[in-house]
Formats: sequence, C-alpha cells, structure tokens
Amino acid sequence: MDSSKIVLNPAGAEQESRVWIERLTAIGSERDAALAELHALLLRAARFEVGRRRAASSQLRGGDHDDLAQQSADDALLAVLGKLGDFRGESRFTTWAYKFALYEAAAKVRKRSWQGREVPLTAEAWPLMADDHQRTAQQSVEITERLAALGEAIERELTPHQREVLVALALNDVPIDVLAERLNTTRGALYKTLHDGRQKLRSVLAARGLGLDEHKEQTPA
Repeated sequence: MDSSKIVLNPAGAEQESRVWIERLTAIGSERDAALAELHALLLRAARFEVGRRRAASSQLRGGDHDDLAQQSADDALLAVLGKLGDFRGESRFTTWAYKFALYEAAAKVRKRSWQGREVPLTAEAWPLMADDHQRTAQQSVEITERLAALGEAIERELTPHQREVLVALALNDVPIDVLAERLNTTRGALYKTLHDGRQKLRSVLAARGLGLDEHKEQTPA
C-alpha cells in the first residue's frame, strides 16, 4: 500500500469538514447550496434508518416511511445547525451529521409505533424469577428475596413520579422519548428522575444486604 495515501486521507477529511463548516456559516447562495446538499445527505440516512426499523414497526403504513424520513431529515438539519459549534473534527463532518439523522429517524419510528397506545405507568406484576435450571436452590432463594425487596422498595420509597418513570422505562420498556412526549417533559429530566430513583433503591437494598442486578442499571434507549 502506498504510504502517502495513509498520510493524505486524514488531511483530506479535515479539509472536507472545514469546507462544510465554512459553507454552512456563509451567507447567500453558497449557504443555500450547502443546506440543500446536507439535507439530501440527512434524508438518505433517515430513509436508511426508517427502512431498517420498518419490519419491527407494524404501525408504519404506505407513505409513512418517506414522511417519517422527511421529518427526520428536517429535524436533523436543524439539530446539526444548532450544534455546529460543538463539532470538533474527531470524525468527518458528514459522519457526524449522519448520526443526527439516524437518531431522529429512530426516535420518530419509536414514537409512531406507540401512537394510539396507552403508555403503562404502573406494573401489572413485578418481574418473576427466570427459570434457570443451573441455579442452586440457595441462589433461587436469594433472587426471589431480592425481587420481593425491590418491589416493596419501589412501592414505599419512591415518589409517585419516580415510580411511574421507573416502571414505564425499566419494566414496561416504554421508549424514553415516547415517555417524555406523553409526560410533556425532556429526556434529560427523565434520566435524572430515573437516576435518583435508582440511587434511592440502591441505598435501601444495600441497607438490607441486597443489591440491584447490573442489568437493571442500564440506561434505556
């Protein structure tokens, strides 16, 4: 392999990104052309993501796919323009911008899949212990005790809002952007509520010599 190509490629990517920024912060026809090119790129990314998630979303019908892609590209363009000052050149500008379209498309497909559905904020039943024949009797008893203590702590220690958020996100698998829209709040506010609730539960269970399982600590998408 020609070593000169290895040296030139990063410089070329950096120059390409710099040109994008310059054009998008210009005025007049130059900026208009850059916006049109960027929107086209974001639309391709959004169409790809909507198409990738299409099979898992029975709510999407006919022209919904392109409509969602168009909305995603429009919102992604506004998000990119609002975040231009955050671009640090750690990747190509187009790669960085592409991610905004993927995020917007994924969020809109999730929201559409929940359209018309009730968002469950209460748990019909706390999780049952999974049937695992490899567990010992002692391990089964410990897990059952932990789940019982967790359910009790959720009911008694959390505020109603913390309980609703934790149940919706952690137990009922409601997408966080869907919940944010239904509760008229933000993802950031929900993350804080979830974090505070988990901290409270962790303290209560630790005082009883128990602990939350690691998989319960994962942040929802």
